[in-house]
Amino acid sequence: MAAAALVAVACAGCGLGSAPGAHRVGLRVTEDFGARLVSATSVARLRGSPTLLGLLRRSFAVGTGRGGREVTSIGGRAGDWSVSVNGIAVTRAPGAVAVHPGDQIWWDMHAAGSVRAVVGAFPEPFLHGFGGKRYPVTVECAGGVSAACHRVTAALGAARVPVSSQFIGTGSGPDTLGVVVGTWSELGSQLAGALIAHGPGASGVYARFAGARGGTLQLLDPDGRVVRTLGAGTGLVAATADSASVPTWLITGTDAAGVRAAAAALAPGALHDHYALAVRGADRIPVPLRPRS
Repeated sequence: MAAAALVAVACAGCGLGSAPGAHRVGLRVTEDFGARLVSATSVARLRGSPTLLGLLRRSFAVGTGRGGREVTSIGGRAGDWSVSVNGIAVTRAPGAVAVHPGDQIWWDMHAAGSVRAVVGAFPEPFLHGFGGKRYPVTVECAGGVSAACHRVTAALGAARVPVSSQFIGTGSGPDTLGVVVGTWSELGSQLAGALIAHGPGASGVYARFAGARGGTLQLLDPDGRVVRTLGAGTGLVAATADSASVPTWLITGTDAAGVRAAAAALAPGALHDHYALAVRGADRIPVPLRPRS
């Protein structure tokens, strides 16, 4: 397949500046991978130059450990707390990370390994990026999924995100937010696909494809155990990253029908507060699945 880029601007004239009216900072606190909402608020205008920890302390009593490098309790809820900004996991001490206009901050308490990126803040990180820096966005399309690719590009355009489109495998670069669209048999060899194939310890995504050419999708619990297996027509919306790059989003599935189902779920209402989302028909299934009782 030719490697030349097919440029399709989804938001002509928008440039890479912040979208008008999109500067409110959101602060969400949840438990169990977003399954239980503790609190949700937003700030229209930042006072001073708050950090993640400072902003959290404006609303909650907060306990910290390791010299302030980790949060151990929020509002009296003690546990393993992690934080993402615009869907990108924060690995630095929260007291050293500045809050920027438009940031969507999500604290979640769960007992599991590290997560590198989540889809539950969509249309972030495409709108505001990370650390006050907005990144270019590319959509890479595999063959045979043109309808799904058009739907993904339209969803980003509706969110006022400028997009360039290119063929799968041409690469988006470490400083570009990539969205790859295609069946698992075509995406599994990509870097993001390889991370997912190695399990949640490598990717932070609690789902994996199995069978001939990725014909089934296994949904995992927080311990990495297979809880449910879905067959033909199953899609997955997930995000992951290695240590050197910004996240890559995958709109993928067991087959073309699964990719279309995943593309149809690329919307704030469908993805909200989910780490990743499996889709089959009318069923939208957040992963990881809840632990077995």
